[in-house]
Amino acid sequence: MKYSSEELNTTAMQIILHAGNGRTILNSIFDQLDGDAESLLKEAKKEITEAHKLQTEVLQRTIHEENFASTLLFSHAQDTLMSIYSEYHTTVNLLKLKDFLQGKNHA
Repeated sequence: MKYSSEELNTTAMQIILHAGNGRTILNSIFDQLDGDAESLLKEAKKEITEAHKLQTEVLQRTIHEENFASTLLFSHAQDTLMSIYSEYHTTVNLLKLKDFLQGKNHA
């Protein structure tokens, strides 16, 4: 089934929304470094995963279309998602480093 530009842009906005929610949650971890980072990471990952599912859905539906016409907004959504996914991995690694420096993972 072919995506119309309007449908693609609507999906792009959903991707941006979920990825942005993930970023907001990740940023809140650094506002409360003594808080429950693990639960916030899970929440952020859930939002990022939802954005990724939406992107994958578009790619799977359009992979065999000969004349698939992407939109600038969909490209922006993909870029936003990948940037925030990188931020997620950086946050995970920074928290591991924080724990290490605080002596939580070594004797």
